[in-house]
Amino acid sequence: MNCTVYSKDGKKLRTIDLADAVFGLPVNDDLIWYAINNELANKRQGNACTKGRAEVHGSNARPYRQKGTGRARRGDKKSPITVGGGTIFGPKPRDFSYSINKKAKRQAIKTILSLKAQSDMLKIIEDFSIESGKTKDLAGLLDNFNPGTRTVLILKDNDPMLKRAAANIPWLSYLSYNRLRAHDLFYGRQVLMLETAAKNLNDFYGPKSEEAAE
Repeated sequence: MNCTVYSKDGKKLRTIDLADAVFGLPVNDDLIWYAINNELANKRQGNACTKGRAEVHGSNARPYRQKGTGRARRGDKKSPITVGGGTIFGPKPRDFSYSINKKAKRQAIKTILSLKAQSDMLKIIEDFSIESGKTKDLAGLLDNFNPGTRTVLILKDNDPMLKRAAANIPWLSYLSYNRLRAHDLFYGRQVLMLETAAKNLNDFYGPKSEEAAE
C-alpha cells in the first residue's frame, strides 16, 4: 500500500510503499485484546499486602470468659470480626506477569499498525531530530499535526535529544520501531512515524523476519 510522506511543516512531499504484510492485514480484535491485557498485567507491581490474624499485633487471650456471661463466645482481639483484627483472604504480594507466544505478539502489533493505516490515523513524516533537546522546538513542529491529540511518535533509532524533548509533552508518547507497545499504539488517536522507521518496519515485521523467527 502507498502512504503519503509529510514534511515537518505538514506539507505533502512524496509517497512511500508500505508492506501489506505489516500495514494491510485484517483487524483481529481478539489478538489485540490478548496483547494489551498481557502488557498491562506485566506492568502490575503486585505490592498489595494485608495482615492476617496471625500477623496482627495483640493478645491471644479472650476478652472475657467463654461461659456464664450470657454473651456470645468470643475469640481474641485479633479475630477478623473485631476492629483492628486480621483480614480474611486479603491480598498478598504476587507476580501478575505472564508470557505470550512471540508470534502472537508480533501479529498483534502488525494488526494494530494495519488498523491505524486503514483508519487514516497513521502519518509518515520525513526524518527529523531536535538537536537542542528542547520541548518547545518539538511542540512547535507537532503544531502542524493535530496538537493536543493523544499521539504516538515512532522513532527510527535511539535519539536521546528527541526523547528528551518529547518527555514533557503529556499527550505524546514515543516508541522505537523495534520496541513497540500494543497498548500505546492502540489507544493513540494518531500515529506519527518517521520515514526511516516505516522502512525499517517493513523489514522488521516483514515476511523474511517471520521466516527467521521460525
